[in-house]
Amino acid sequence: MSRIIAGRAKGLRLTTPTGDRTRPTTDRVREAFFSALATWNGTGDQSAEEHLAGVGFVDLYAGSGAVGLEAASRGASPVVLVEHDGPTARIAKANANKARLSVETVTSSVDAWLDRPGGEFDVIWADPPYHLTNDHLKRTLELAMPHLVHNGMLVIERSARDPEPTFPAGTEHWSRNYGETALYWCQRTETPVEEDE
Repeated sequence: MSRIIAGRAKGLRLTTPTGDRTRPTTDRVREAFFSALATWNGTGDQSAEEHLAGVGFVDLYAGSGAVGLEAASRGASPVVLVEHDGPTARIAKANANKARLSVETVTSSVDAWLDRPGGEFDVIWADPPYHLTNDHLKRTLELAMPHLVHNGMLVIERSARDPEPTFPAGTEHWSRNYGETALYWCQRTETPVEEDE
């Protein structure tokens, strides 16, 4: 069972789907991610409830909603959870209600949700299934870019054994491994980066 690590809903245990439909992000990876995010946001010295104040956050492939709910617990707003599986999306919504956190839960495929106008966010978190091909992931990242503010951050969780994702032009990116898990950070820059001829 997963739990919210810090913020307004600290310690709350979350319901997770049974079986292998989802792959929960470990507490260690979530803590490292949110610590780095607070530093990026310039709020690392504030209370956990304020780490992401004023930050719009999207949790793609949300599963139980643990990452998006952690963001909301730390002050992010608005927060959107996108999950294609209906029963899993209902679990995420129930977790949000139990945590008394204001989030929007959307039952949709990630690509369908991204392939529509509207909505810019400061942070987009994506934890796609490991079996998702890099070609598919490349398309998803391209769809995500219009939903990311200038200097916004897209962070992808992948297996450390998988090849690095292909990032869109106009971004800077770096990565860090946590055991078997890799986090890829991709920041939208002001002007597209032209590839060498």
